[in-house]
Amino acid sequence: MSLLEEKELSDLLDGTLDLERVREIQRAPKDLDRRERLLAIEQKRLGWKDRIVLALQESLFIVQTDAGKTVRCRCGHHFGDYRRNWKESALVHERDPQDGELYASANAPTKDWMILREFYCPTCATLLDTENVPQGYPFIFNFLPYFQDEKP
Repeated sequence: MSLLEEKELSDLLDGTLDLERVREIQRAPKDLDRRERLLAIEQKRLGWKDRIVLALQESLFIVQTDAGKTVRCRCGHHFGDYRRNWKESALVHERDPQDGELYASANAPTKDWMILREFYCPTCATLLDTENVPQGYPFIFNFLPYFQDEKP
C-alpha cells in the first residue's frame, strides 16, 4: 500500500505541501512505486502522448517518442536526443557573476575569469539551468542516464 495519496504527491511536486509534512515524508520509508506514481501525475498534467521515461529536473523530461528517447521541456519543446547535451539547443545568456542576484559581492568570483550562464527554453523562456564556470569553458553535461533497453 502506498503511504502517500495522489493529492499529497501532487502538492509535493508543486512545492505547496506543508513543510512539516514534507519532513515526515523524508523521514519515512519510501513507497516502492513512488517514482512511477510521480511520473504518472506529471504525464496527466502535461497531456503528452509521448511517455515520460525520466524527469531530469523540474521542467525537463526524457520522453519516449517514435524516433527514440528525447529531452522535452514542460511546454512541449523538444531538445533532441537525450544522449546529446540539451544545453546546445537552449537559449544561453552569459552574464557577470558579480551582478548581485546570485552571489554577494564579497563571495562572488571575479568576472575576469568566471561567467554565469543561464539556459532558457527557446519556446517558453523558462530558466532551465545555470552554470558558474571559467570563461570559455564548454557546457556542462549534467546527466546521461543509462537505459537497459538500449545498447551502449
